[in-house]
Amino acid sequence: MADPRVQEYARLLVERSIDVQPGWQVMVISQPAGRPLLEEVVRLIARRGAYPLVRFSYTMEQLPFLYTWAEEAPTELLEEVAPADEHVWNTIDAWMLLGAPENSREGADIPSERRDAVHKAHAAFLQRRLRMEIPWVTCRFPCPALAQEAGMGLRAFEEFIYGACLLDWDAEGEKMKRIKDRFDQASEVRIVGAETDLRFSLEGRTGEVDDGHANMPGGEVFYSPVEESTEGVVSFIEYPAYQEPDLVEGVRMRYEGGKVVEASATANEDALITKLDRDEGARILGEYGIGCNPGIQRYMKNTLFDEKMYGTIHLAVGAGLPTIGGKNVSAVHWDMVKDLRNGGRIECDGEVVQLDGEWQF
Repeated sequence: MADPRVQEYARLLVERSIDVQPGWQVMVISQPAGRPLLEEVVRLIARRGAYPLVRFSYTMEQLPFLYTWAEEAPTELLEEVAPADEHVWNTIDAWMLLGAPENSREGADIPSERRDAVHKAHAAFLQRRLRMEIPWVTCRFPCPALAQEAGMGLRAFEEFIYGACLLDWDAEGEKMKRIKDRFDQASEVRIVGAETDLRFSLEGRTGEVDDGHANMPGGEVFYSPVEESTEGVVSFIEYPAYQEPDLVEGVRMRYEGGKVVEASATANEDALITKLDRDEGARILGEYGIGCNPGIQRYMKNTLFDEKMYGTIHLAVGAGLPTIGGKNVSAVHWDMVKDLRNGGRIECDGEVVQLDGEWQF
């Protein structure tokens, strides 16, 4: 029998996250292991009188077999998007990534300069999504590769995925609105934790609640801090910083005048420095997010879920979020998760608002 949760998941993505409208062209990226969800999504798009533009490969690439092509293509070709693909990206009405890769580390062995060229070529479409010019959603579907990354069996991983995603998102949104209202009043935020003491300004910025309308799972309140305001040190020593296919352990960064001036890692430091040097905006703090999803209590080596973990925050170097006042532009947007549940705190203008991962208001 088909798992009814797959149908519920598909409805959530098509009807809430995207709200597909008649006549829309919806790009849908997926992989073989995601076929059950992909088929349900395609059916629902059809019932809404819209067109699915399916991109199918074995990894979570923006374009099918992108990494295979990037290994062999002339360097000058990597720096430009094919005109047909550029036309599609400029004209689609919505975008979905149903992630279920065969190997989540595919592409890690491609030379960094080649990957940099590809990411720069794709930066314009990333900015289109960050400006929310089109509705979009990225999610994960239970598959062996992701279960192994999380250190879980497939059945336990299924329970985890659905427990984090199939929530009453209207109710969760109301809870998160209280948090947003408190931080909207703040001028300065201070984060204190293990090897961390970081300050930044939210003056003139308002936040946004993710209650299942973009990333899935939802479950965060997020901001784009004032670009030149970040000062201090932050250490991501509880969990590796992960952005497929790069896994970097023991990240430490020092900010001055809003910019990372020192950075190190205990493992795979080259990947960290390469991204920080990708462009002028890559060393700016583009996002501050607060994890609020009650269904996520453990790290699973997947930032889409880990950044929503209750009692954590995440900080993204690179591109800001224009819809909430972010001005920084970069081809990089890399979320890194910091656990505050054991001796950490968050202050708003000197008042402790969260202590050991629990709210104080």
